[in-house]
Amino acid sequence: MKKHGSNDGHPGAGPSQRQLRVGELIRRRLSEILQRGDVHDADLLDMSITVGEVRVSPDLRIATAYVLPLGGDDREKALDALRRARHELRRTVAGGLKLKYAPELRFEIDDTFDRIDATARLFADEKVRRDVEE
Repeated sequence: MKKHGSNDGHPGAGPSQRQLRVGELIRRRLSEILQRGDVHDADLLDMSITVGEVRVSPDLRIATAYVLPLGGDDREKALDALRRARHELRRTVAGGLKLKYAPELRFEIDDTFDRIDATARLFADEKVRRDVEE
């Protein structure tokens, strides 16, 4: 019997509690590493990067970190630097966690703030405001 809410590959199924827990552990660990500068990449040492979320695959072997450089500038430069350092980051992250396998790290830009801004602009539109108020 499958647990309620488990990610069994069906569309619309959300991540399991284990995926959420491991993702949050990786997010915190990765944030600490980047904040302390525990990586040997000059570009990463020169920028502040926020790790907004980490999503982990159902088998816990792939972790996708959604990141954003402070101020939202130099997004591609940040992604390139993180991707270059992914093997070092993987070893360092795994060293602080008790997981059977060190997950492969992937990096994507966190567009949450962009979507929030777009939604705010939409609701600020006069036509939309009239529709919502009716």
